[in-house]
Parts: sequence; structure tokens; C-alpha cells
Amino acid sequence: MAGAPQVTKTTATYATLRAATYEEVRATTYEEVPAAPLGTSEGSLKELIDRTLYMPFPFLASPHEDRAAAGVDVWLRRWGLSDDPAVAEMIVRTRPAQLASYNGPTMDAGLLQLMADQIAYQFVFDDRAEEVGARGPDRLLPLVGESIAVLRDDQPPLTPLGAALADLYRRVQERCTPAQAARWAWYSREYVHGLLYEAVAQSRPAPPAFGVCTSIRALTAGVEPFYPLAEAAQPLEPAPRELHHPVMRRLARLSADAAVWIPDLFSAVKEHRTGGMINLALAYQRSHDCSLPRAVTLAVQRINGTVEEFQRLRRTVEPELSPAGAGYVDGMVGWIRGCYYWSRSVPRYAETDSVPALP
Repeated sequence: MAGAPQVTKTTATYATLRAATYEEVRATTYEEVPAAPLGTSEGSLKELIDRTLYMPFPFLASPHEDRAAAGVDVWLRRWGLSDDPAVAEMIVRTRPAQLASYNGPTMDAGLLQLMADQIAYQFVFDDRAEEVGARGPDRLLPLVGESIAVLRDDQPPLTPLGAALADLYRRVQERCTPAQAARWAWYSREYVHGLLYEAVAQSRPAPPAFGVCTSIRALTAGVEPFYPLAEAAQPLEPAPRELHHPVMRRLARLSADAAVWIPDLFSAVKEHRTGGMINLALAYQRSHDCSLPRAVTLAVQRINGTVEEFQRLRRTVEPELSPAGAGYVDGMVGWIRGCYYWSRSVPRYAETDSVPALP
């Protein structure tokens, strides 16, 4: 692993962390060592990422992927979302069912279809919010308001996008426990609000500070709404004391960050070309006033440290997790692994392979 922060584990067990706070989990479990000096590598930017990114999780895919891909096409047509040729082309380039397959390779066909449809919906919603928000953040308010009304107040939808969201919510409620469905709705509302914050940041003349960028990215990632589906994939629901423990919350944060920052590496070229700002690699480029390859290398180091911390914390708590809790953590692993293998192969980010790694 080139250039990644080294992390050493100190003595800590799950039992000693039961009453710990979020901050204490980090302080008592990990000691960070400064990263090695940066270097340069030849080849394309994609090759640089593949060479330096630490990915300990092997490739896996669902046997239901083709069926899910066909189901996505039917579902989008049903709600009128693919009537726009631009949306249909975007779906071809993003391959939602492939992302679902790589993220949830052991899910049954029904749950995988729900995940694939939700991924497709979020791609459509994200692009629509970006298009509308570019004309002014206030123009996003009707779109955001409808989503919140559906998710929080069970109000009837007013648009095809709202109808598609209502369908997803209904299916989540059918497949998940009430507590899982409530978490799904909560995380989905956070995602919707994050797109409004992104529109505000994009409208300002000065780019957002690094910390603001990563905070918004954590919301717009849209990863955490899928964690209740990882819960639902288990025969039993994790106990609340396990699900909400600071250790488990830390694992969820690490996995969500890694899962969205990895696509940021591969999408940086596209985002830079289109004027996007909420991207980890571009945030490093602005804060360090450096070339894109150097910024990508800095971002890789951040991701490597995040994945290492996730692994070490997972190994610490795994012996005392219930089968449901262990399966839930496996779902988090799926998003880290899946987002990498999807990002490096999806047509949406093909430009990364044509940009040289040297500045």
C-alpha cells in the first residue's frame, strides 16, 4: 500500500468500550502515524488509483444482477423517469444494478431489486437536483419539500419523482421492520437535505472550505439509506444496544465515507470539467493548490487510513457481535468493496483512464 497513513492498534475490547462515547472510541482504539511523503507515478490517473488504493475486500457480484438490471428498466418506465432520453442514457452509463450487485452480492433477488431501484432513483434525483439547483438553490425547495412530505408525513406525491419515492418507501415498509423503515426514511431525508446544501455551496462565488465540503459529501453520498436494507437481509434484527453502540456508529461512518470517497477519486475528472465542488479529491486540490494527480494521491491516503481503521475496529468488536450485527457490518463492507469495483469499470467515469497520472 503506497503512501497510506499507518495505524497501530492499542489494547481495547468491545467489553471495555460498551459505555464509551464516540470520541473515546477513536481515542482509545487508534493511534495515527503521519503518512509517508508523496511521490509521483506514471500511467493514467485510473492506474494511479488502482496502484495506491488499499482494497482488502475481494470482488463479489450477485447472480441476480441481470434480472435486477431488467427490473430497473421496467421500474423507471413505470414511473415515467426514463421518458427523458438524457435519463435513459445516464442509466446506461451508471449501471445501477451493477452497483447493487457488487454492494449486495448475497442479497436475495427481491431485496437486490429494491436496492437497484433505489440506486437508480438516487441517480435520477441527484442529476435533477443538480440541474435545478444550478439555477438557484431556492428552486430546489419544491423538489425537497415533496420528498420530505412523502418520507415524513406520508403525503401523496405530486410528481413522477415523488411517486417513485413513495413506491420505494412502500416497498421498504413491506420488507423491513418498522424500526428499519424509520431509519431508512430518516437517512433518506438527510440525503435530500444534503442536495440542498450542495446547491447552496455551488452557488457561492468562493468554493466551500474543506470541512464544509466533506460534511456536505457525507449527506449527498446517499449511502446510509441503504444500511437498513443490509439489516433486512439478516434473519434477525440487530438489537438496539448493538446497532446504536458508539463502536457500531463509528463503523457506519467509516464505511459510508470510504464508500463515497472512492467514487470521488474516479469522478474527479468529470466533476472538475463540469465545475463540481463537492468531491474529496477536488477539495484537496483547492486546499493544497496542487495538481489533480497529487490531490488524488492525498485523497487516496485519507481513504486508505479510513479503510484500515474500519478493518481494525471491526476485528476488535467482531468476536462479540451477534450474527445479526456481524451481517450488518458485512453490509457496510459491501459498500466499500462494491463502490470501488463499480467505479473503476462504469462508463460514467471512463475519462479517468485517459488522464495522465503525472501533473
